[in-house]
Amino acid sequence: MAVRKLILLTIVVINLVILSFGIIFTPRWFWLLIIPFPLMVLAFYNSYQSKHAILRNYPILGYFRFFFESIRPEMRQYFWESDTDGRPFNRRQRSIVYQRSKNERETVAFGMQSDPQAIGNEWVAHSVFPCHIENHDLRTTVGNHFCKQPYSLSVFNISAMSYGALSKTAITALNKGAALQNFAHNTGEGGISPYHINGADLIWQVGTGYFGCRNEMGMFDPELFAEKATRPYVKMIELKLSQGAKPGHGGILPAAKNTPEVAAIRHVIPGTDVMSPPAHSAFNSPEGMIHFIQQLRELSGYKPVGFKLCVGDKQEFIDICHAMLTTQIFPDFISVDGSEGGTGAAPLEFTDNLGMPLYDALSFVTTTLIKFGLKKHIKLIVSGRIVTGFDLLKVIALGADACYSARGMMFALGCIQALKCNEDVCPVGVATQRPHLYKALDVEDKYIRVAQFHRNTLRATVEIMEACGFKKLDDVSADKFFRKVDSVTTLSFQEIYFKDTGKLVNSHSAFEPQEI
Repeated sequence: MAVRKLILLTIVVINLVILSFGIIFTPRWFWLLIIPFPLMVLAFYNSYQSKHAILRNYPILGYFRFFFESIRPEMRQYFWESDTDGRPFNRRQRSIVYQRSKNERETVAFGMQSDPQAIGNEWVAHSVFPCHIENHDLRTTVGNHFCKQPYSLSVFNISAMSYGALSKTAITALNKGAALQNFAHNTGEGGISPYHINGADLIWQVGTGYFGCRNEMGMFDPELFAEKATRPYVKMIELKLSQGAKPGHGGILPAAKNTPEVAAIRHVIPGTDVMSPPAHSAFNSPEGMIHFIQQLRELSGYKPVGFKLCVGDKQEFIDICHAMLTTQIFPDFISVDGSEGGTGAAPLEFTDNLGMPLYDALSFVTTTLIKFGLKKHIKLIVSGRIVTGFDLLKVIALGADACYSARGMMFALGCIQALKCNEDVCPVGVATQRPHLYKALDVEDKYIRVAQFHRNTLRATVEIMEACGFKKLDDVSADKFFRKVDSVTTLSFQEIYFKDTGKLVNSHSAFEPQEI
């Protein structure tokens, strides 16, 4: 109270002195009121408002608190954050993407900065007899015996990010980059936009909102789906059950990003918050989902069809496997999203506390598919903080056949991790629908960076494989990767994730079904 009174008294006195000088000497003194008079009005207003206690007690100085709080993320990132401290990606991770996307020097000097004795430190066993791999275009074929149009998928692809969440220039640059380097671009659940059609192979994601293939009631429209799914640039269909950032919640498109163009693509009302339903309306059981996958397969002309999920209740995935065996209908692939994934808007509790982390989820899915004898029919694609060749090989060791990267590709576009994806104010024009922001993203420059990031990441992946003696992807095995689990113990991924499965050196082979 004393501080508030002192501030008010000081400002009043300053205004009275200036006013007196203007009356006594010259009216030119009144110009000096341009600053103290508004401050006096503001101080009196804040002294009697009841919304902000700090402004009521400190009617002028309180604004400094809000100002410094607003720039806290930038101050931390630019001045105090170490190269290994940042979240969700530290500066070293961001820098390697920037360097590879720009074809710049990517080596580091003077040894490792992380502590090799720290709990959680990971490494892979190299070989004293390195090998040479001629082909750097690492790929896997997706499509089982139900599929008539199998697809040769790169092991490193663009993850699901919709037009609407990302800008038109960002989507265009991603697509053109994927076309240049011949890898796949997942559309996200927002549907196929004109900006997705710039030469790249598409993985069309169909979510709970059925955007791009829904009728007036928001239900799945088979005819509309078939018309788009049979287009030649659509190579695979991904049925989205849930995603890592908000499992069981459904996608969120803020009203500010729902422009008339975005709404027309999604078949929704513009200028409104678009909340995807948590669950699908086309089915409500594991058997129903499997039959729906078969329907999508037939409507698409028998292209590869799979589903995406963030694993939660393990029994539900086991039930899905039982449904596959009962119906004898097998998806061509399963996309596993880790709970650490996420590029846009999500409630805090869903982001931090729901869903299974990627390594636990992937090892569980791999083990379950092997036990059911299903792994030989189904390819696994994974996503969740994958930006380096080491990240890629770790998930392959746990059973993945290919992976997605979302935030890595955003970094290649120039993302600075401003953490404002859900506010429509992305400072580099990636995650915004504001023209003055997204027009700053130069498509002709950024699509080259996307392609170079992909190419250099695969080159780095091959270099690690050569150092470890892995002549092909099937040679990448869980018993060659290690993690320090406490102050004195280091265990292999085989011991951590597959200890109850027996010897699982190569998780990509076809195994006989085991008892459940």
